[in-house]
Amino acid sequence: MRTLWRIFSGLFKWTWRLLNFTREFILNLFLIVLILVGVGIYVQFKNAPAQTPQGALLVDITGVVVDKPTVNNKLRQLGREIFGASSNRRQENSLFDIVNTIRQAKTDSNITGMVLDLSDFVGADQPYLQYIGKALREFRDSGKPIFAIGDSYSQTQYYLASFATSISLTPQGNVDLRGFATNGLYYKSLLEKLDVTSHVFRVGTYKSAVEPFLRDDMSPEAREADMRWVGGLWQNYLNTVAVNRQITPQQLFPGASAIIAGLQAVQGDPARYALENKLVDEVASRSFIEQKLVKTFGWDTKNQSFNYTSIYDYTEKPTTQSGAEIAVIFASGAIVDGPETPGVVGGDTTAAQIRQARLDPKIKAIVLRVNSPGGSVTASEKIRAELMAVRLAGKPIVVSMGGMAASGGYWISTPANAIIASPSTLTGSIGIFGVITTFENTLGSIGVHTDGVATSPLADLSITKTLPPEFAQMMQISIERGYKNFVDLVAQSRKKSPEEIDKIAQGHVWTGDDAKTNGLVDQLGDFDDAVKKAAELAKLGQYQLNWFEEQPSLLDMMLNRVNAAAHAWLPARLQAMLPAPVAQLAEVVQAQPALLNTFNDPQHRYALCMACGEVK
Repeated sequence: MRTLWRIFSGLFKWTWRLLNFTREFILNLFLIVLILVGVGIYVQFKNAPAQTPQGALLVDITGVVVDKPTVNNKLRQLGREIFGASSNRRQENSLFDIVNTIRQAKTDSNITGMVLDLSDFVGADQPYLQYIGKALREFRDSGKPIFAIGDSYSQTQYYLASFATSISLTPQGNVDLRGFATNGLYYKSLLEKLDVTSHVFRVGTYKSAVEPFLRDDMSPEAREADMRWVGGLWQNYLNTVAVNRQITPQQLFPGASAIIAGLQAVQGDPARYALENKLVDEVASRSFIEQKLVKTFGWDTKNQSFNYTSIYDYTEKPTTQSGAEIAVIFASGAIVDGPETPGVVGGDTTAAQIRQARLDPKIKAIVLRVNSPGGSVTASEKIRAELMAVRLAGKPIVVSMGGMAASGGYWISTPANAIIASPSTLTGSIGIFGVITTFENTLGSIGVHTDGVATSPLADLSITKTLPPEFAQMMQISIERGYKNFVDLVAQSRKKSPEEIDKIAQGHVWTGDDAKTNGLVDQLGDFDDAVKKAAELAKLGQYQLNWFEEQPSLLDMMLNRVNAAAHAWLPARLQAMLPAPVAQLAEVVQAQPALLNTFNDPQHRYALCMACGEVK
């Protein structure tokens, strides 16, 4: 028996040693490969001669445009060198990098024009499109041509294409103008079927963020408010594109019935319809369009195409700005308690950045770039309080509003010396709500019950028990107090009475145009105007921008690309297995804002605009 045990233990010991050796060998081999790859990349970048751009700047934006990408463009360019070009439609692009690249190319003698190929461009908020359009107009006004080419144009793609000198469309293509719409999911019947109880506390006639818990459709008040701002965005779109195309908004989009009649008149040919209605300048094959581009920019023998440099490969020259600094701090995403994570504003992280800017003697002013629907009241107040400390320290603050700065996004804007918004910014939504969900009926239906003792009804809180009425009363008092604080903050910052602010508050969403009329913003403009205003308030002649951005590592970039590739591969194959209605439902659910991820306020109070969702 002892001999058998020795044989077994010896076999186990040597097997274990072999496994340890194999594990260490694989890890060491992986480490050596990483080191060799790193050295190779370093040598390549150090010794590679700088390539001189020539011909056209190819603006082939892939994915979406945001204020602050998860992976910055420098690491993305390195990723393109290692992994090759990506067609990932989830890719994030920095708005400011795109605009700066276009502006640099405008004065680059090696760049003789631009080609817009937006087939992989998914979209951006309208203020971002306007800012890019401003740079495109500057490029075109410098005397360099812009050619837009495409097999078809979505509304977002066509907005940028309208700034081109010439728009080309292939014979089977179309310009897909439909108007704007926004939709959300409503859960009242589902919650009733599950016996889930949602306790909702709110202030504001138009505070529609809680309606999904209370209704199966929009309330008349929410419908009226949403129709106002959606209609405003669509009118801004039509006005800009119509001016670019030198036609009237009515010619650009005559309405559904007129479009159908127009298509019937051309035997259903959308390309011909687009040409006859001056939406495009020519309908031609890809080969014909390429010949025209070759004639303009020359032939690249190596790539077998016209001469061009992709916007992703165009190297930006270092800025030569000097002097004092203006800090640029981002508040992009829903506002939550705790540290920042990708896609959300962490109250602790943002407050720490603002404090750092306040204590840095080189920083003379702050531009707070806000693109947020709001979120936690506690986190919003933490950011606002830190901004007030900056203002009391004598450093001016200018808020530059992006696509939206609503609810908590407006809360954190109140300490600013000046607020600048785009005409299409969604802002306001001054209101507060609270939601507590309990599951006593759900559990009771399967025979599970909760009971116990408590020294006070206020202590007897559990998601498995009915909410005590005393606590519900206290929550409503807290929500009403929070709303009053919100209104008072806005009234003080805008130099109005609380009664005046209450009339335009009540959770009402406003476009930048309406917000300017109502006195909620000081000026209509873009990021350039905000920087100029900050320099003016700080009395700066020369200055440089200090961008407060966390720089992800190379490993972060590699993991991000692997994750993006998985996202790009998996859903398409899974959805291909689903019946069409199920696939469409999956797409809607995926697009629905992630409510639960933003609900972490310790007092259950939220200043969040759920109406400010994605507009399609």
